[in-house]
Amino acid sequence: MKKTLMVAALTGVFATAAHAQSSVTLYGLIDAGVTYANNSGGHSLWKASSGTVNGSRWGLRGSEDLGGGLKAIFTLESGFNIDNGTASQSSRMFGRQAFVGLASNQYGAVTLGRQYDSVVDYLAPLSNTGTQYGGTIAAHPYDNDNLNNSVRFNNTIKYSSVNYAGFKFGGTYSFSNSAQFANNRAYSFGASYNWAGLNVAAGYLQLNNSLSGTPFANGNTNTAVTGAGAQTGEWTFLAGRQRTFGGGVNYTFGPATAGIVYTQTNLGGGVGGGISSTQSGRTGGIGFNGASARFQNFEGNVRYALTPALSLAGAYTYTRANLGGGVNPNYNTVALQSDYALSKRTDVYLQGDWQHISSNSANIGAYLNGLGSASSTQDQVAVTVGMRHRF
Repeated sequence: MKKTLMVAALTGVFATAAHAQSSVTLYGLIDAGVTYANNSGGHSLWKASSGTVNGSRWGLRGSEDLGGGLKAIFTLESGFNIDNGTASQSSRMFGRQAFVGLASNQYGAVTLGRQYDSVVDYLAPLSNTGTQYGGTIAAHPYDNDNLNNSVRFNNTIKYSSVNYAGFKFGGTYSFSNSAQFANNRAYSFGASYNWAGLNVAAGYLQLNNSLSGTPFANGNTNTAVTGAGAQTGEWTFLAGRQRTFGGGVNYTFGPATAGIVYTQTNLGGGVGGGISSTQSGRTGGIGFNGASARFQNFEGNVRYALTPALSLAGAYTYTRANLGGGVNPNYNTVALQSDYALSKRTDVYLQGDWQHISSNSANIGAYLNGLGSASSTQDQVAVTVGMRHRF
C-alpha cells in the first residue's frame, strides 16, 4: 500500500514538472480613439479610429522545453478593427503573425510561417512610427519603407541570432511557392547593437514580382499566384522590384531618448503604375512617370518621460521623392504625442500629426496614413484622442 502511494505521488510530481516545461500565453492590445482630420478628400473628417498608434490584436504564443537549451516556439497573432470587430490584414485569421520553430540558447532561432522582415525587426524600433510613440498616422509617406509593417510576408523562413554582448542579427527569405521561383518572393537581413544607452541598427529588404510581363511589388491579387506568393494581397507600390534599406541610431540619457533614422526605397520595373489607391486615397493612385521611383526619408525623433506615468514624444521626417518625369514632391511630416499611463496595462494619449507637400508636387495632395483619403491641398492635419489596453 505504501509503495502504491509513493508511486502515485512521484507520478504526480513528474507530471507537474513535465507540464511546467511547456507554456501557452494569451495576449493582446486594443487601441481605440476618435480622430479629426482637417481635409480628407476635400472635407473635414471626424471618425472613430482603431489602431491609430498600435494595431489592435490578440494572439497566442507558446514554448516547450526540449532540453539541452533547445525549445519549440510558436506565435499566432490576429489583427482586428475594434470599431466593427472585423479581421484586418485582408481578413486573415492570423494576419499579423503565424509561425512555429526552434530556438536555441546558444545558436539562435529558426522559424517558419507568416512573419515580419528584418527591417521591421531591427530598424523600426529606432523610428517613431515603429514604436508606441507614433504608429500608423506617423508613418513615412505611404509607409514606403515598411517601418510600420504595412506588409507582412508569407512562406517565410527566418533566422534570429542570440544576443552577443548587445549585438544581434538575422535574416528572412519568403518563398514564392511557385514554379517561377523568383516571382513574388522577398528577402531581408538586418542587425542591431546596444551598449549602455546607445542603440544602432540597419536593415535591407527586397521584394520581387514580375508575372506575364506585368510586374507588381508587394503582391498582386490579379495574378496566377494569388494566395500563394510571399506578398500576395498586400501591396503599396506598382513596381517590378522594391529595394529598401536604411540605418539609425538613438541614445538614451536619463529620462530622454533622441535618435535619427535614414531609409531609402528604390522602385524599378514600373509599367505606368504607382501608389495604390488604398494608400493614396485617390482612385487609381499616384502614377509614376517612368520605369522607376525613389523615396528618401530623414527622420529625427525624441521622447521624454516627465514622470513615470507621463511621457512626451515627437518626430520630424523629411521625405524626398522622385516619381519620374520631373515630378519630385517633398514631404514634411510632424508627429507629436503625449501619453499618460493609468496603470501598467492601460494608457490614454493625445496625438497630433501634420504633413505638408512642397516642390513640384504635380497636384499630389498630402496624405497621412490611415485617414482613408488624401487631402485636396498640400496640407493635412489629424488629431487623435485615444486609449490603449494590454492584456
